[in-house]
Amino acid sequence: METRRSLTIAAVLALATAGSGAAQTATQVVNFRVDPVNQLAVSGNPAPLVISASIAGENPTSATASTTTYAISTNESNQKIVASLDQSLPSGIGLEVTLAAPNGASSRGATALATAGTDVVTGISATASSALPITYRLNAAVSAGVSSATRTVTYTIVTGS
Repeated sequence: METRRSLTIAAVLALATAGSGAAQTATQVVNFRVDPVNQLAVSGNPAPLVISASIAGENPTSATASTTTYAISTNESNQKIVASLDQSLPSGIGLEVTLAAPNGASSRGATALATAGTDVVTGISATASSALPITYRLNAAVSAGVSSATRTVTYTIVTGS
């Protein structure tokens, strides 16, 4: 009987100690945030735009370049792309640009470039898009004469209005 009582006491003690060894936990508070992300990149420079032909009685024939693309990433809504030139164009010369719009946004189509920023794509919201075409068109009136120049086009992502 003594052996049986010892075994019973041992079993009760084993169960009691198993319950008292409860798992320990620890906690941490993790703070996080996602900042606005607005990135824009172009694929390179277009080939030179050269106007070298005309139809008799009309202004020279426009020159176009459609070899470049752009990529955009934004995690915000209601963004737009604005384009501007670093310097004015010579008298009688016009430069237009058309940017294809990412899904859900709108392209303004062929847009004349100037030193003041001009909307070229509007209504951009949360997108990561690449290989979107850029097309440039150079126009010249006969009054422009013969000239050669270089201009830098700057594209900027801003909040739409």
